[in-house]
Amino acid sequence: MDYILFFKGLHVIGFVSWFAGLFYLGRVLVNHAEITTIGADGTGDAEYNRIKREVLQEEYTATADRVYRIIVHSAMWITLIGGFSMVGFNPGYLQSGTPGWLVVKIGLVFGMMLYQAYTKAKLMKPMASGTFPWESWHLRLWNEVPTFFLVSIPFLAVYGKVGQLNYLYLAVGVALFGLMVYRGAVAYRKKRLVAKK
Repeated sequence: MDYILFFKGLHVIGFVSWFAGLFYLGRVLVNHAEITTIGADGTGDAEYNRIKREVLQEEYTATADRVYRIIVHSAMWITLIGGFSMVGFNPGYLQSGTPGWLVVKIGLVFGMMLYQAYTKAKLMKPMASGTFPWESWHLRLWNEVPTFFLVSIPFLAVYGKVGQLNYLYLAVGVALFGLMVYRGAVAYRKKRLVAKK
């Protein structure tokens, strides 16, 4: 049995699930933050709006917790186990390809873990208790952060492993992509504000 191929498959399954979980979690947090706008304009029955906010508060808190525990956290461990097992069965990964590519990749994975930990500690926990540290707009932008990892890590791995990685091109490409994502988010926000008027 080729253990490297097995763990490579496990690694791919893990990171696909990890990204899916992070994007879904971000969307849940955006929806959760938007419950503060229910009845804020003074329309509708005040008691109905209060009950609706309470029900949604409970639902979004429970959904975010399940997504984090069942998908995000589990997928992170599957990704790490698969990735480090590949390196364990073939330490040559550390020397192959463009110098330093694997170290940079591990650094980006560590960055994803920090993103995940920050989201839980500084956003999920306060929101679960009814405190909303960020508006939905800021959470929408925060939800785009995993996109940078999603773009950077595969290109880094593919080009780095075969020795054709140019760090400058990667950095410029990710920066341009980030600018496009931000401009798209701003345009979407303006469109929503116009639609509400």
